[in-house]
Amino acid sequence: MGPFRYVVADVFTDAPLAGNPVAVFTDAREIPETELQRLARELNLSETVFVYAPDGDGNVRIRIFTPTLELPFAGHPVLGTAFVLAGPLQLDEIRLETDSGIVPIRLERDGSRITFGWMRQPVVTAEEYERADELLGLLRVGGSALPVELYRQGPGHVYIELESPEAVAALRPDLGALGELSEWGTVCFARDGEAWKVRVFVPAHGVDEDPATGSAAGPLALHLARHGRIEFGEEIVIRQGAEIGRPSRLHAVARSPEEIEVGGSAIIVARGEFRL
Repeated sequence: MGPFRYVVADVFTDAPLAGNPVAVFTDAREIPETELQRLARELNLSETVFVYAPDGDGNVRIRIFTPTLELPFAGHPVLGTAFVLAGPLQLDEIRLETDSGIVPIRLERDGSRITFGWMRQPVVTAEEYERADELLGLLRVGGSALPVELYRQGPGHVYIELESPEAVAALRPDLGALGELSEWGTVCFARDGEAWKVRVFVPAHGVDEDPATGSAAGPLALHLARHGRIEFGEEIVIRQGAEIGRPSRLHAVARSPEEIEVGGSAIIVARGEFRL
């Protein structure tokens, strides 16, 4: 079978070998269903995307896999796919059909080169997280400055505010126990000057620490606005990934509880093919 061609983009960065890499199979129509998860596991990136013809009003339909399971939505795969596909198509907006609905991405260009993209994320609401004390214990932190809440977007994440960016950088969680505690990711964050320092752990999905998490960035902006840390409509900058050698920069804004956008850059770094 094959060849099945893919493109690798580093997302939420404008420099190669930084940000969060995603592999995009630009035409997955002939890839057998049984091979999708196996290909994602073989590549072993945070996420791998498979592109299909649209079912509805989108430009294409996509499916997103971590090394261990399929997700309805994830941020850096959506943005990375937009950069991969919209470049040759010369689109200023591309609409991607996901299992969480159509996600439009507005693209900014410098000549023919895409430089930045803003995705409108699916609506998400906060829930109380009932195992907060256990989670804080596994992280080895004394507490959270804001309520510990769960937002189910993409893999879903629980949010914990620490007292300083140094405290976020110093985290050494028990990843095995963290993965056994819950299927949700854990987002630890603190204000860092004019930006926010963030680390995200998702061991239950085969990703011990994620270098850039678009599906956590939008809910973080909403979380901060809901609890008065920022105003609705205020754009935040998120720095993530430094501890694992993949520095990333994400932008997010919650214009209202129902309107959240996440933005960033991406750069294509590799192309390849599988012959199965």
